[in-house]
Amino acid sequence: MSLLQEMLDAKIISIIRGVASQDIVKAVEALQRGGVRFVEVTYRPGDDAACRDTLRSISALQEQFGGQMHIGAGTVLSVQQVEDAAQAGAEFIISPNTNTDVIRYTKQKGLISLPGAYTPTEAETAWEAGADIVKIFPAGNLGPSYFKAVKASLSQLRLSAVGGVSEANISDFLAAGVDSFGIGSNLVSADRVRRGAFDEIEKAAAFYTNAVR
Repeated sequence: MSLLQEMLDAKIISIIRGVASQDIVKAVEALQRGGVRFVEVTYRPGDDAACRDTLRSISALQEQFGGQMHIGAGTVLSVQQVEDAAQAGAEFIISPNTNTDVIRYTKQKGLISLPGAYTPTEAETAWEAGADIVKIFPAGNLGPSYFKAVKASLSQLRLSAVGGVSEANISDFLAAGVDSFGIGSNLVSADRVRRGAFDEIEKAAAFYTNAVR
């Protein structure tokens, strides 16, 4: 089975933001116990040290979970960040925007591309540039009916809902034809990691993975 098909079957990608590299393994262990298999480690805004910590996290997770979990990079805004993430072992690249240079370079590196879009025009532009799945962000502002309408006109697109997806509405997004989901602080938050609340992460992971089966 291809990595893309695995991602489409699993549907849930955990977005980990603001968790230091020394704490991230325990969080991902909890996700794994709960059934999540795809993890996005986001680039954090700031200086080079923050970027290096993101890359350390990707490398550490690949070393610990390679073959069991799939690790990607998020908030990728440049070709250089694609290159750095690929060197660290990222298997997929996720962006908040539609940058055709980033999309094309991601595909040149043999990685899965999930660029962000908001409008149908942006989504189609991303698709034509080679996106495997188009991330609609922020999904919560648009609602499930938006995805249903876009799918009706642009049925070739694979769409991921990111931002505002919760336990209360994921079934509605799924019914609207959403192909995958990026779940952030409702799964892994810096607060949960700080408190050592890994049981909460595991429980949330189990809920979301069961919700899409």
